[in-house]
Amino acid sequence: QLQLVESGGGLVQPGGSLRLSCAASGFTLDYYVIGWFRQAPGKEREGVSCISSSDINTYYADSVKGRFTISRDSAKNTVYLQMNSLKPEDAAVYYCAAATFRTCVLSRRAPWNYWGKGTLVTVSS
Repeated sequence: QLQLVESGGGLVQPGGSLRLSCAASGFTLDYYVIGWFRQAPGKEREGVSCISSSDINTYYADSVKGRFTISRDSAKNTVYLQMNSLKPEDAAVYYCAAATFRTCVLSRRAPWNYWGKGTLVTVSS
């Protein structure tokens, strides 16, 4: 079964950190562009970060630049999103997606091949 599974979400205080994982089963993530998206209640899903299949290119939304880091562990077939200095406005359900694009395309409207079901991040004191 081909699927992506996110994990690592939870409750964290403002200023804290979380590391999200996006693990694949049934296919190898190395050949895919991986994107992280988030959706807060009442808002549209927005792109957060993206890593190209070659790992040469990474992209971050302005709102998370300098605080979030995307990385890939090929041995574990997993992509991570390290989130530091979390703010209340970072609270959302975070999704990862995989696609055979040639480069990062951080748009939810792009034809991503696979989506995970999401992991909830809550930032509150």
